[in-house]
Order: sequence, then C-alpha cells, then structure tokens
Amino acid sequence: MAQGMKPAWRLACAALITLVVGAAQGAPFTPKSDNDVIETLRDRPLSDEERAWRQLRAQAREKPNDASLAARLAQQAIAISRRDGDPRWMGQAQGALQAWWPQAAPPPQIRLLRATILQNQHDFGPALRDLDAVVQQDPGNAQAWLTRASVLQVLGRYDEAKVSCEALPRVGAPWHGQACLLELSSLQGQGEQAMTALQSLTRQAPPALHDWLHLMQAELAERLGRRERAEALYKQLLITAPDAYTEGAYADLLLDQGRAQEVIPRLEKQQRNDGLLLRLALAYAQTKDARLDATVQALRARFNAARERGDSVHRREEARFALALLHHPKTALQLAQANWAVQKEPADALILLQAARAAQQDQSAQSARAFIKQAGWSDQRLSGLL
Repeated sequence: MAQGMKPAWRLACAALITLVVGAAQGAPFTPKSDNDVIETLRDRPLSDEERAWRQLRAQAREKPNDASLAARLAQQAIAISRRDGDPRWMGQAQGALQAWWPQAAPPPQIRLLRATILQNQHDFGPALRDLDAVVQQDPGNAQAWLTRASVLQVLGRYDEAKVSCEALPRVGAPWHGQACLLELSSLQGQGEQAMTALQSLTRQAPPALHDWLHLMQAELAERLGRRERAEALYKQLLITAPDAYTEGAYADLLLDQGRAQEVIPRLEKQQRNDGLLLRLALAYAQTKDARLDATVQALRARFNAARERGDSVHRREEARFALALLHHPKTALQLAQANWAVQKEPADALILLQAARAAQQDQSAQSARAFIKQAGWSDQRLSGLL
C-alpha cells in the first residue's frame, strides 16, 4: 500500500464462506446432512504464473533446508508483490524464509531477501544491518548496494546513500550506479541537470533498464512541474511494466489536476490494494460519487486492522485519509509527523505540510521545512506550503 517505498505487503489467509440459499417463498434452506450440496463453485483455471509458483512451493516443502530453493521461492513472491501491490505475497516471501528468518547471520542470499522484506515493512534499522552485513561479506553484491542506497535515500541520509551508489560501478553495475547518483542529485538541487542526464542515460542503457529509468524521470518531471511529461511516462509504464506503485503515482497526478473521472475506471477493479483503494475514495470524493461512504468505511476498517496488528507502515496513507476524507486535520498531523520521523520523501513532506496548514499549526512542520532547505529540494507540489 505504501507509495513511499514502492510498495509494502502482508500475509493472507483463506476463509470458507457458507451461503444460505432461499427457497421460492424466501424461506431459508437448511441442509439435513454434511453431504448436502449448498452451492457448486466453478473452478478458475490457474494462470501459468500461479502454476509455476505452486510447483516451486511444493519443491521447497520437500526440501525445507534448501536455502537456494527457498530464495527462489521468496524472490518470485517479492516480484509478484511488487507488481500487484498485494501484501499477501510479501507474507509468502517471508514464509519461504521462515527456517532462516530468526538467525543472526543467515546465508547472504537469504539475508539480502530478508532485508528487502524488512525494507518494505519499513523496518529500516534491521534492514540496514542486514545490508551492511551482506556488503561486508560479499562486497561484489550489486543488488545489496542498490537496496542499501534506496533505504538510505528514503531516510534522507544522502551522503551515505551516495557511498552505496558509487560502489555499483566497481561491482559491475555502471548503469545502476549512474542512475542511483542522478536520482540523488535530483533531490539535492540539481533537478534540471539530472533530468537531462537521465534522458541521455536512457538512450545509452540496455533496454531492460528503460522502465526503471522512465519511472525516475516521471517522478522527477512531477517535481519539476512538467505534468504532461510525467503523464506520458506514467501511461507508457502502465503499458510496458504495470504495477500498483505506478498506478498509484499516476492516480495522484490525475487527482491533483481534478481529473477524478479518469481515476475511477482505472481503480475500480483494484480495490484489494489499500493504497489504490484510498485513491479511489479520493476520486469518489472529488466526483461526489454515492459509493464514497462505503469506501471510506472499508478504508477505516483496514487502517484499524493494521493498527491492531501493530502495523505502522501506512501512516502516510492514513494521514491522507484522515485529512481529505475524515476531515480530521489534527489526527492527520499526528500521523504525518510520526511518518516523517521514519521516512523523508517528497510525498511525506507534502502530507505533513498540508496537515499542519489545515490544523493551523504550521510550526509543527518546521522540521520538514528545515530538511527541504538543507537538502535543496525543488518540488513544485510544495510551493505555497513552505
């Protein structure tokens, strides 16, 4: 759901639903024995991806101590979770690593995957400890360096993130290293230069990296106020590499322009993802859609359930929910402050500044203003709030 870390997930469970079918006069049907058939459900054919997942999971269960097999299973679940934004797949990934999860020093491949899961749960401290251990043990691990740079960037620790970016060319990932450094520079007062360099890099880089580079450009274009360019890039990505994160980013762009009518048909069938459900509710609010109340109640239940689980991943989304849909600016401000204490991306600053202004407590966002000034951010979305 979280848009900040591209995205977060949890484990799911299945439920058996018993349907009661009414008789012609409306009387309930009561089965007389366990053998009575209440309803026949039509089986849905498994997709190739689901079939491959089940086969791999069966193999992993037959060899519960095979770290390589467990890692493959976790990697596949993480990939699906990132694409769909479904928290259950990240839970599946953690479950695949359960035999090694509590270990202080599991094998490097397991430790890197554990760090990836912890990152998406916003457990950044433990994630960094795992990543530090991996790059010390396996200094040629490019994925570990890149993930470490990403975590440090979200935390606003740009100098440390730069060290990880600079390590990438030395370990055989020059394209990733250049992109990593350019994204950092775009957050430190060099947005225009970074955009030009990213466009040049995309022309030279292998095609497999183009979607990643286009996403960087789309987000940067938004910060620079180039909405048409950002929209074109998001629309292209939703064709070539659709995922829940990009869908949410594109929905936000449309909502900011008052184009909620375009958001609704895109998100109506993606309500399993909490972040997309939030944006659907915001679109309903803009259009005064009769479905708004039911959607708000669904979101309220989901946020309450997350709080009961001790899940604090979605504070930014809950702050938006409290501000825009519940109209509780003080609650939104408290949530946004707690979120800002954990992560520092432009969207985190935006909701904090908006909530502080709505609550008539502008001074409560002073820490964000100080950080933005020191870092050198240039973000048109923040204009008027600083």
